[in-house]
Amino acid sequence: MPGLRTSPSPNLRARGITRAIMLIALILSTMAMVAIVALRYLAISGAFAALTTRVRPGHHAGLGTQIQREIGWSLVSAAIYGIPAGVVAWGWDSLGWTRIYADWNAYPLWYLPLSVFLYLFAHDTWFYWTHRWMHEPRVFRVAHAVHHASRPPTAWAAMSFHPIEALTGAVVIPLLVFLVPIHIAMLGVVLTVMTVMGVTNHMGWEMFPRWLVRSPVGGWIITASHHQLHHERYQCNYGLYFRFWDRLCKTDRGLSKSFQP
Repeated sequence: MPGLRTSPSPNLRARGITRAIMLIALILSTMAMVAIVALRYLAISGAFAALTTRVRPGHHAGLGTQIQREIGWSLVSAAIYGIPAGVVAWGWDSLGWTRIYADWNAYPLWYLPLSVFLYLFAHDTWFYWTHRWMHEPRVFRVAHAVHHASRPPTAWAAMSFHPIEALTGAVVIPLLVFLVPIHIAMLGVVLTVMTVMGVTNHMGWEMFPRWLVRSPVGGWIITASHHQLHHERYQCNYGLYFRFWDRLCKTDRGLSKSFQP
């Protein structure tokens, strides 16, 4: 009859409730990942900063204001990294998105370390080329100068990025999990390596022994001795984990002479 209102069907109400629950779960997942990324940064950077204070007394003397700035930018970056990670975590758990798996028997055991290498190499490749791009003068002034404002860099500077730079780094792993299968534990290994190497490469001193840094293996792995030179000269040593792209593209200038491992 005209003017007669009909109440929503039970199915429509159920769908509405389901969508609301999913939205709440998505928001909570995102908030949780932002907190996890921030706490991971504070814990690992704090631990290596404390180690620096212990083994290199006075190393951070006069850098209090710089360190406060590094922490501030890094917490902004943690939010930017955490948002896509939270969306991916929610999608994997609720909708079966991504190629993350939890069954140890889903792939051969030899694939476990291979998947870690594939992720690190793909991340390193993306980082090398976006890092070189950020050293273009106009891009540098807008997006990358924040990171290089740390002179010298400290353990707190690993995530001290302008939001534009943070965004370019935040999308890599969330995209890879849709393309490359990886066990959830191996993904944890990738994230641990990413965080620890990011922090230790910015400490301003070499924690690894000289024989390792200058060995054939050390010639392909980036440590503080290598990355420190990038912060001194800018136009070289762009890699993140490996020296492969720097060597291939002839941007590898060796190790910093400002400190010796």
